[in-house]
Amino acid sequence: MFRRTYLALSAAAAITAAGATGAAAQEMNIVETAQDAGNFETLLAAAESAGLVETLTGEGPYTVFAPTDEAFEALPEGTVDELLMEENQDELTSILTYHVVPGAVMSADLADGMEAETVEGSSVTVSIDGDTVMVGDATVTQADIEASNGVIHVIDTVLMP
Repeated sequence: MFRRTYLALSAAAAITAAGATGAAAQEMNIVETAQDAGNFETLLAAAESAGLVETLTGEGPYTVFAPTDEAFEALPEGTVDELLMEENQDELTSILTYHVVPGAVMSADLADGMEAETVEGSSVTVSIDGDTVMVGDATVTQADIEASNGVIHVIDTVLMP
């Protein structure tokens, strides 16, 4: 119960989806945009737990490959609860920063086979096949959600470094 409440309270903090207008989205930072979208509660709760909210509300710019709540639900049962434990904060931070690339990388900037270094330090590979864009094993389901301090690309899978 606490986890769900915590997730619900924290969720509204990182990615704006289709409902936001371009001007409104650009006035909100990445966290506010995610909160407004309403489908990133787990991501936002994890960012809060890892102490990354301040960074993601900072100047940036950042590109966030943002897994939806459904992407987190697809992880093995208990994974999210375990990652949110204080003793696993380093692992959680590593996973979350693996979803962030410095700079604002728009979909038009992506190329098949491109590698992008993440804040975590590893690289993710972009593959493009027709209209399908993949980042690692994740499919981009919505691209180019602009925020005042970067851009969000919605993905359907949690990436693991």
